[in-house]
Amino acid sequence: MVCVEPMLIDRSVRRARVSASLVFLGFGAALGVWTARIPAVKSNLGLSDGRLSIALLAFAAGCIAGMTLIGRLTDRFGSARVLVPAMLLEGVLLVPPGFAPGLAALSVTLFLFGATHGTLNIAMNANALEVQRAAGRPIMSSFHAVYSIGGFLGAVLGSFFAGIGAGVGVNLLAVGALVVGLAVWSAFGILRRQPAVADSLTTSSPAVSSSGSSPAGPSPAASSSPAGLSPAASLSAGRRSLLLVFLGVLVLCTLVGEGAAADWSAVYLRDNLGTSSSFAAYGYAAFALMMTAGRLVGDRLVAAWGPVLLVRLSGLLAATGLGAALLIDTPAAGVIGFGLLGAGLSCIAPQVFTAAGNLDPSRAGQALSTVVSIGYLGFLLGPILIGAAATVVTLPVALAIPVVLSLFVALSAPALRPN
Repeated sequence: MVCVEPMLIDRSVRRARVSASLVFLGFGAALGVWTARIPAVKSNLGLSDGRLSIALLAFAAGCIAGMTLIGRLTDRFGSARVLVPAMLLEGVLLVPPGFAPGLAALSVTLFLFGATHGTLNIAMNANALEVQRAAGRPIMSSFHAVYSIGGFLGAVLGSFFAGIGAGVGVNLLAVGALVVGLAVWSAFGILRRQPAVADSLTTSSPAVSSSGSSPAGPSPAASSSPAGLSPAASLSAGRRSLLLVFLGVLVLCTLVGEGAAADWSAVYLRDNLGTSSSFAAYGYAAFALMMTAGRLVGDRLVAAWGPVLLVRLSGLLAATGLGAALLIDTPAAGVIGFGLLGAGLSCIAPQVFTAAGNLDPSRAGQALSTVVSIGYLGFLLGPILIGAAATVVTLPVALAIPVVLSLFVALSAPALRPN
């Protein structure tokens, strides 16, 4: 019996990891297909850029509302009880924006979709942290890699349906059904509570210190306390709150870079470096590809180096990669620079989320709500800030903003070390 129990728990953890991965896949696919069909929605409803921005702001407001409000419920009822219904709603509420007859209806449906999307964001990351603690080793980056793959899948499906002339509503209905199917599939193996033996695996397994050099010490996710809290859980409430805000700022800095790549890479390559529109698309393609690749190897890197060194090197890679490209000022350098930016940023957010959730695992949902909500502002406001700066100092100079912020993240990496 002693030999069977660990085997059963290992199998349960594997199922939980697969189930959580399915959620991340569906989450990415839903956002990817919606993003891909925004131009079609704009054209179908005859919206100007300004009127479309109202609908997009409604989606952003819904996301922030969901992120802000759901953390406490996740901690009280468990991530699985929130995650599965939220993912079902994600699939259902993805569909109405495709059939909205006007701006008002589009804004309302996008707010509801955004609120569900924000809710699912917190619940799935909280569940991923629970699975990681049960596994007793770093696996957080792999979940975010699956999210990136899901976003690519959603964009491809959006492009395919657009290519065959299918309406936006039909496209979103098809992907929404896929998301619902993934939700049902994931419900069978989702981790509903961490098994008692898994706690012991977490606290007794060989782990990596913040510097990556202490195989005999406890894991950053573990503690010598019976409750399995990290050493940082002993922080006062005031210090914990300040640290969570600071971790949120680090995510904000990271997402400014993501937003810059998404919104400005093609513009920079086309308008400032004189490339064709088709070549200009390679900038973001390189960014997305390298971000996915970085997340696929991120768990091995954090196991080898520890979160502090990994985040420090990641920030330096992002800053030097894009910074050098801006100085060289050629199309090939631009594509490579955005690729290195994606590789550098890829592992930062998963490690910051892990650090936030490990401050007090019993309140991981609330911690993630704070960190993700602050971080999301970077994705919303970053491209606007860069655009405003570009009107004053030119776009290549404005793109130095994510370079500086990446350096700040590198210097701030010790904040991820348990106290």
